[in-house]
Amino acid sequence: MPVRRRRKRGDRVRRAAALVALAIAAAPSAVALAAAGRQPGDTRVFADVPPPGFPARAYVAPNHRVYEGTYTNPAGDRVPSRVLEYSRDGTLLRSWTVPGQDLSAEHGVQVATSDARGRLLLLDRTPARALLLNTRTGSFRPYATFADLPLCPPASDGGPRCSPALRDQPPMPNYAAWGRDGSLYVTDFQQAVVWRVPPGGGPARVWLSDRRLDGDMFGTTGIVLAPGHRALLVAQQSSAGLGEPDPTTGKLYSLRIRHQHRPGRLRLIWESEPVDGPDGFWLGRSGRIYVALAGANQIAVLRPDGTELGRFGQAGTGANGSPIPFDTPSSVMFLGRRLIVANQGFFTGPASASDQAILDVWAGERGMREFIPPSAG
Repeated sequence: MPVRRRRKRGDRVRRAAALVALAIAAAPSAVALAAAGRQPGDTRVFADVPPPGFPARAYVAPNHRVYEGTYTNPAGDRVPSRVLEYSRDGTLLRSWTVPGQDLSAEHGVQVATSDARGRLLLLDRTPARALLLNTRTGSFRPYATFADLPLCPPASDGGPRCSPALRDQPPMPNYAAWGRDGSLYVTDFQQAVVWRVPPGGGPARVWLSDRRLDGDMFGTTGIVLAPGHRALLVAQQSSAGLGEPDPTTGKLYSLRIRHQHRPGRLRLIWESEPVDGPDGFWLGRSGRIYVALAGANQIAVLRPDGTELGRFGQAGTGANGSPIPFDTPSSVMFLGRRLIVANQGFFTGPASASDQAILDVWAGERGMREFIPPSAG
């Protein structure tokens, strides 16, 4: 009898524990409750961005945390850039100061991606380089460098050691995507090239040099490895370098990665309205493409073939209840069914500091999983 009673008591304890676990699993999470009743395009503030501000790329890592780098202050400053870490509910957890920047020049950092070990890959502006940040130890180490290219000869269409741009400008690594073999493909905002960093890092090499990538001061922006991992999607903020008939429109191109890492031809998928300024973008699982329009202060939603379905562009609400409109939205990634958008506030300058935030825009679908190969980093 005593043994039987102990078994019954143990059974009751196990049943009670199971019921508690079931109740916890069935209870709606805070994120789920916040999502109730939201319609596509509904915009809220995910988190404010502290000084030095100007967020240009909000990166959602595989661990579901959001990492934000502070970018260039158009009014100039001598404050080192920071990398900020947020929880999935927008709580600021930690930050790191980027070492070795040239603070006498325009400077800023973007969190581009992460490697197979979970380290963040940062693209620094001055000097033009890629860094790996180990968030466990707080240590930074160099990964790649980007050369200041001479201009190509006037009659040339480009080359492996020169920039086909009209004006001679310094390198500005902007966005990055991993290839299947661990190569890193990096857009250059000012030199009209796409770089390839070999697996394991080192000096970047010109992979694609094309006049259509010349946007003068508003050049090549987002880059994403397409489903199937055999092509890249590349955004162009403008054609101000006169590589296309209309210099004011942006573009979205498809570009195959051919045998022995050779680039295919640029294939136009979508052309924006004048001065839209396409920046960072990401894909939903449906295949829809969500593009941040830094000039139009909107998010464009495209079919895979480039047909535009519509745009988001309503105001968010800040912590004090005041409205925060899209103000230079500069990137898009998914966190669950939400779009995480960097609201940079670039063109309105330091007076827009209250608008410098990370926004939460309801998409109603989940995003494509980022491809990070085992050899990345």
